[in-house]
Amino acid sequence: MKKIVLLVALTCVGAFAADGADIYKKCAVCHGAKAEKKYLNKVPALVDTDPAQRLADMKAYKAGALNDGKGKIGMGAIMKGQMATLSDADMEAVSNYISTLK
Repeated sequence: MKKIVLLVALTCVGAFAADGADIYKKCAVCHGAKAEKKYLNKVPALVDTDPAQRLADMKAYKAGALNDGKGKIGMGAIMKGQMATLSDADMEAVSNYISTLK
């Protein structure tokens, strides 16, 4: 019985796991289908960035730490809005998906 409950629980978690490819679709408008675009010559191609730094930046944008216009690349206000609806799991899924595009 315990095995069945565990199997059902794991299946449910997998069913609700964030889909990085699906979430990334809204990012592709600015960053390119393969995360290859250098947006406004301010943002490096995401596919070329370090995955850990990319995820840290996403979280910092959401928290408002890179949103003063003087931050790392000056796109804070736009990115804060983009990150607002994403959970940590969503951001991690997107970052992981971008890593597969290399």
